[in-house]
Amino acid sequence: MKKALIIDDERLARSELKKLLADHPEIVVVGEAVNAKDGLDKIETLHPDLLFLDIQMPDKTGFDLLAELEKAPQVIFTTAYDEHALKAFEYNALDYLLKPVEPKRLADAIHKLHQQEEKERQAEVGAIRTILSENDQVFVKDGDRCWFVKLQEIRLFESVGNYARVYFETNKPLILKSLNALEERLDERTFFRANRKHIVNLRMIEKIDTYFNGGLLLEMRGGEKIEVSRRQAVKFKEMMSL
Repeated sequence: MKKALIIDDERLARSELKKLLADHPEIVVVGEAVNAKDGLDKIETLHPDLLFLDIQMPDKTGFDLLAELEKAPQVIFTTAYDEHALKAFEYNALDYLLKPVEPKRLADAIHKLHQQEEKERQAEVGAIRTILSENDQVFVKDGDRCWFVKLQEIRLFESVGNYARVYFETNKPLILKSLNALEERLDERTFFRANRKHIVNLRMIEKIDTYFNGGLLLEMRGGEKIEVSRRQAVKFKEMMSL
């Protein structure tokens, strides 16, 4: 069973989607939200596994909503406009459905959800769930180039869809691993989730500045500037005794 939240400012669109989802009993609609602010509040209280998310809404866009989340649920965009499709998949969306939503397209999207779940299940079965130490080496392959890199030499991981970009020395290869999967195996005493897109090596921080809305701005040893979200800034200050 998957708990779903529908976020859409159009009442009729929400109602129609709920009717279509009745044919998919494994998806349980636990709530509806009428705008991005309402959606953020209900995500915090209902903890949905899946969002059916409109893009164009009166207060903020669906993209704005996702940018405010530290860890987003799985997302299926539902919108009347097709020009946002490319950007949607930058946010690791499962699918992008045009309104009015067709039953077959909805079924296809839910099938993708099941496929993703199966891949994750198999990955969990096959992976060794131990926390890596900073002296451990990881194998990084990017095209024809390969490296054995000590974790202590990696200053930053950056989410790029289903991939992660690894920053070490002057190299920035992509690996087929999500940021959430990496976070599960990294030692939180060394690596910190700064925001939705970045995990930083605490020992590779050169400079810390205050940032707007109560956040922080980190300057890494390689010159990268990484924003720490307001929520994560509280945790960061506690960890670093600031």
